[in-house]
Amino acid sequence: MADGMSARDQGKRVSYGNIVVVGGGCYGSYYVRQLERARAANAIAYNSVTVVDRDAHCAVSTLGADVTLVTAGWVDFFDRYLSAETAESDDAIVPSPLMPHLMYQWLLERARQRWPGREVSTVPLTTSPDTPWQSSAPDGTHYVSFATWMCPINCIEPKLCPHTRGERDWSMPEAARQIVTRATEADDRLLGPVIFHCTHRTFGVGMFDTRDVVAADEFVRTAAADSAADVLVGTVSHCHGALNVLHVGAKHAAAKTE
Repeated sequence: MADGMSARDQGKRVSYGNIVVVGGGCYGSYYVRQLERARAANAIAYNSVTVVDRDAHCAVSTLGADVTLVTAGWVDFFDRYLSAETAESDDAIVPSPLMPHLMYQWLLERARQRWPGREVSTVPLTTSPDTPWQSSAPDGTHYVSFATWMCPINCIEPKLCPHTRGERDWSMPEAARQIVTRATEADDRLLGPVIFHCTHRTFGVGMFDTRDVVAADEFVRTAAADSAADVLVGTVSHCHGALNVLHVGAKHAAAKTE
């Protein structure tokens, strides 16, 4: 399909197992209401919705919605949810606009658990993305955007940009692939990219698929199984993104832990 869009991007009825909403505050409660409206309109089908928030009395708790509210920290929840049998292949995740780079944090911790005898760390992104705005955070996350203006929080990133009134001819997944290409051309061995692409699915709700996160963990495991590896990891929409480089050091001959 055009612009790399899936059937879910094209507005067709979609079906999920469990939908995980990150945060139960103003954004999470908005997403829950929209999901219920979409289901009532037969625009989406799902088995269940799980909302994750530290506050048992968050806004979602007052909606009376048919959801499971899990009172937990996001990192702890995803460590449990993404392991083994917990996550199903047709699940999806609705990120919060203000959340940290949670999926990268999970991949980083998984790599540390898998290779306790090897260096596993976040390293700087040495190849600059070709975006008009970018900024590096103290934790090593590189934030990027094609917008130099303030976007509305509920923008679904249509083909016709609401701000420029022109055709949107950019997409962050492609920008991430170009980073890897340029790094490779400069003899900087960067693998990936591993991308969690949050796209509009229905009634203003953006998601990425849980199976993509599980597949990313397998990609890292394979890439670093026998040698050092640097993997570009991004959680992105078409217009904005958070990027990290996951470094796994070389195996040591004396290591017995793998």
